[in-house]
Amino acid sequence: MTEDEPAIFAEGLAKSYRGKVAVADVSLRVERGETFGILGTNGAGKTTTVEMLAGLRKPDHGTVRILGLDPRGDRRRVRQVLGVQLQHAHLHNALRVKELIGLYRSFYRSPRSTAELLEMVDLREQAGIVFEKLSGGQQQRLSIALALAGRPRVVILDELTTGLDPKARRRMWAMVERLQQEGVSILLVSHAMEEVERLCDRVALIDGGRVIALGTPRGIVAGAGEETLDDAFVALTGREPEDIG
Repeated sequence: MTEDEPAIFAEGLAKSYRGKVAVADVSLRVERGETFGILGTNGAGKTTTVEMLAGLRKPDHGTVRILGLDPRGDRRRVRQVLGVQLQHAHLHNALRVKELIGLYRSFYRSPRSTAELLEMVDLREQAGIVFEKLSGGQQQRLSIALALAGRPRVVILDELTTGLDPKARRRMWAMVERLQQEGVSILLVSHAMEEVERLCDRVALIDGGRVIALGTPRGIVAGAGEETLDDAFVALTGREPEDIG
């Protein structure tokens, strides 16, 4: 792991299930300190791509590196530098919020404090509540806190603000901006155009398991000959932004 390695590197990723292609050919590079967004419709291949990047799914073809490390071959080392928040959390229903945070903190050499994590995701008042009693939005915020427990240098956030009310959404945006100031490299999968335009340095638009557009949000808009990212999305995919998921 050297300092000139990108935060995330993927080349020629491909994955099929029972003969059905989920990801055909995805290559991307996230630089250190960059916030990189992924957009795409339902079935475009976003989730499979993210799972391969995180080492949770083995690609049929292609290469993935996190800070120069193989996320499947170097699991222990990657776990210390990579935080992952997936759209659907599978956590122990009977454990309380503070107990889950304490458990995850124990996996790392120099974790953030429980109090800091609760404050970052605004769950201080829910610290003593068991996971199954949390609302969907609160469970989402807890999964974000767990992803940040070990002070990761690279973070993957899958649908960061899905199910959150406007106040909680703005708080999560502020949290991402705090991570940006700390120099954390962020891969953000999102369906919210405003979120992508506000937070992301560059964006990859995935359709049919391939990257069909890559650049800054403004660059993608200009390249599509449109005036907004919403309009560019429609022009490039033939789908409305509401179809993103």
